[in-house]
Amino acid sequence: MITAEYARVMARYNRWQNVSIYAAAEALGDAARRADRGAFFGSIHRTLSHLLWGDMIWMSRFAGLDAPPVANIGESPDMIESWADMQSRRKALDAQIAEWAQTLSDDQISRDLTWHSGVLNREITRPFADLLVHFFNHQTHHRGQVHAMITAAGGRPDDTDLFIMQVENRA
Repeated sequence: MITAEYARVMARYNRWQNVSIYAAAEALGDAARRADRGAFFGSIHRTLSHLLWGDMIWMSRFAGLDAPPVANIGESPDMIESWADMQSRRKALDAQIAEWAQTLSDDQISRDLTWHSGVLNREITRPFADLLVHFFNHQTHHRGQVHAMITAAGGRPDDTDLFIMQVENRA
């Protein structure tokens, strides 16, 4: 069963991993971040922009935060042009995700959520717990792509194992 504690752990994991990924991407430089590396969204920069977009769209549904500045998923890879702006938005959104996760209750997670899906162009209702798993899984999926691109470019993101974060944060 998905619980509020799961959301809190995953929100911490999200923030921890983004700090690592963004630091490793920063060290590569702008040209390397924007190089087409054959991934679904092409580059590190475009994949991180899509991931930011996805987190923003889900948080607008989950917590009433502002929706992303572009509504169409197809525009998501080019949503943020400036690396500095993307870093700033990522840091702020990760703080909001962590704060939001602290407010969740198991009762809220046990309910359904209804929203309008732009991808399917219709209203959708799904169990909130399933959407919560999707939200965090989507982050991990795209960060994995970015991790691979950074590594192939010669960068060194930190470890990704959840248990390492849990040990480090309890020390």
